[in-house]
Order: sequence, then structure tokens, then C-alpha cells
Amino acid sequence: MMRKWIILAVLLLVVLAGGIPLYLQRNFKEEVVAGPSVTDVFKLSRYFSGIEGTIADTDVFELKGSEEGGKMLIIAGTHESEPSAALTAFYLIENLKVDRGTVYIIPHFNRSGSLGTQPGGGFPLYFSMETPWGEKTFRMGDRGFQALDQWPDPDVYIHYPEGQAMSYIDARNTNRAWPGRPDGYYAEQVTYAAMEMIKKEKINIVIDLHEAEAMYPVTNCIVVPEKSMSYATGASFYVKGREKFENHVERSPTAFRGLSHREIGDWSDAYPFLLESPGVHLDQITAAKTPELIMDGIDPFVLKAAEKGLLFIPYDENGFSMDRRVGQHSSVIQEIVVQWSKKNPERGLTISAPKYKEIVENGLGYFFKDPSKANKDDVYYQ
Repeated sequence: MMRKWIILAVLLLVVLAGGIPLYLQRNFKEEVVAGPSVTDVFKLSRYFSGIEGTIADTDVFELKGSEEGGKMLIIAGTHESEPSAALTAFYLIENLKVDRGTVYIIPHFNRSGSLGTQPGGGFPLYFSMETPWGEKTFRMGDRGFQALDQWPDPDVYIHYPEGQAMSYIDARNTNRAWPGRPDGYYAEQVTYAAMEMIKKEKINIVIDLHEAEAMYPVTNCIVVPEKSMSYATGASFYVKGREKFENHVERSPTAFRGLSHREIGDWSDAYPFLLESPGVHLDQITAAKTPELIMDGIDPFVLKAAEKGLLFIPYDENGFSMDRRVGQHSSVIQEIVVQWSKKNPERGLTISAPKYKEIVENGLGYFFKDPSKANKDDVYYQ
């Protein structure tokens, strides 16, 4: 009998040792300080009450200029294992100045995915950056909705409404679930809510922020359907020529369904753009998936792959830092707005924030405000 109690106690200790850190991470709150252009913060369920009070609901930050103009929605956290997206969203919430038009920002589109890492992926639970006032910490997330929140998976995921058969895991992938449906999986419900928002608010530009592996060709790029091609091409040429970082344009496939850069444009009047920055922590060949790797993007095995010509990005011993990834996103977003506003002056936007060069020179942490010194009404917890 004593042996059984000892075994039970050991099992309990193992469960607690593994479970408590995951519980703490799931309940860890990221702080963001609303900048001067933030005029409202509300839930995405405003546009579809079916997700109200569920893990699919998430915050939307509204930044409205003093002058009427066009409207843009920036979606971050579609894949929460791609952290430069959420950090770009936080950075813009705190720093973006909007003079004309309205910008909506969703920092954690897949809120469930932001609350835990990929099972078996070896990723850290958190990563941090230095700021002038101390260390700022963020959760590391998963690519899709967590099984804890959406389960069981189907044997085969069938995309609605096209009927395309996909991998079972794509039932939890918010970039395979557009345009969504109100009675589907959570991933489909959150994309449905976003589509309702896009149509109701008559949003002109939708930008979906991502990261991709250095060994994957669709990285360091803008992915667009035909309707968005001229704006993306102009933005890509500008940042390459003026801001001196690599960027190219990829055409959205017509036969692969559920993608934001395909379905948003097909199912609404909005012009979609998906931005990919290089996140080498996603490559399978890396050494340990450490917080440092997530932040500095320096890895000896990725460097060896670069020496053998196996990468699709320029890469050296300096890595590909979070500063660079967020800086690129900031510059490309702002240049897309410039290109759009030139051709659509009646629906133009006037926005500004530090771009690639300034972010790289100062470090991303320089631009984050100290929540402890901010007005408590301006601090939001994600």
C-alpha cells in the first residue's frame, strides 16, 4: 500500500511541476499602453455576438484621426508562434499617430493560440526585451487554437464554403478559416466576426502580419491577390530602394482556400495584404529554441544553411532580430498606406510612426512606454 501512495505522490508532483508553469503562462497578462491616437477599445464580438465571452473573442483598438478618411484593419496574432506580428501591433498601438482616417488593430487575433506554445515544439513560454525602464516580457504562442480550447479535431477539415479538404489541424488555423461561418469551429467564428467588421465598417485596407522560416520562399514579402497587386508592388519597390531592406511580392493562389489574402478580397470590397518577415526560430534546423533566438534571430545552423545557399533571405552572423522584423513591418505598412492614398485620395489615410532605420538604431524596446508610470486608464492587459 505504501508503494502505491509513493507512486501516486510522485505522479502528482510531476503533474504539478509541468502544469503550474503552463497555468501561469496562460494567465500571464501582457501590458500595452494606449498611445494618443487610441480613441476606443472594444471586443470583436461587437460584430458577431456568438463569440462573446468565449476564447474566440479578442480586443480591437481603434485609432481615429481628427479628419475623416479611409479605414485600415491590422490583424496580428493569426499565428501566435510568429511574435513579431503581435509586437508590431503593440508598438503601433503605443506609437502610431493617425491624423486622417481610422486604423483598427487586433493584437491577438487568435487569442487561444497566444496563451500557450506549440506542444512538443520546444519553445520557451516567454521572451523579453530591454527597455529604458526595465525588462518587458511577452508570452510565446502557438500557431493555431489550442486543443484545450477547441477539441476534438476532425479527421479531415473541410473548408467552408468551397468544400476543399485540408489537414485536420487546419480546423484550428485562423489562416485557413476565412471567410468563416457563425456555426463553425472557433477559428471559423473569429474570421466570420472579422469579415462582418470589415463589411460593416467599410474597411478599405486589411493587413495580416506574419513571420515565415528563412528556408521558406514566401518570406520577406507581401502576399496579395490581383486587386492589391499595384499597391504592394509600389510599396515593395519603395522599401527596397529607399529603406534598403529586401522585400518582394507574391501572388495569392486562387486554388488554395481559406487564406486571408485570398478570401478577404473575394468576399468584401477591402484590399488585403499579408506581410511576412523572417523568423528563423521557426526553422526546423535551429539549435535550442531559446528566448534569445526569438529576439536576436542568431543561430549557427541557419548560418551554415545560408553559407550553402539554402535560405531565401540575406543572413549573416548578425542574425535577423526582432528590431528588424518589426521595423520592416512598420515601414511596409506605412508605405502601403502611402500607395493607397495616392490612388484613392478620397479614401486616403495619413499616419506616421518610426520606421525600419529608427527602430533598428534605437532598439524596439526604446519605443515602449512604462505601464507603471502611465495613466491606469491607458493600460490594457492582453
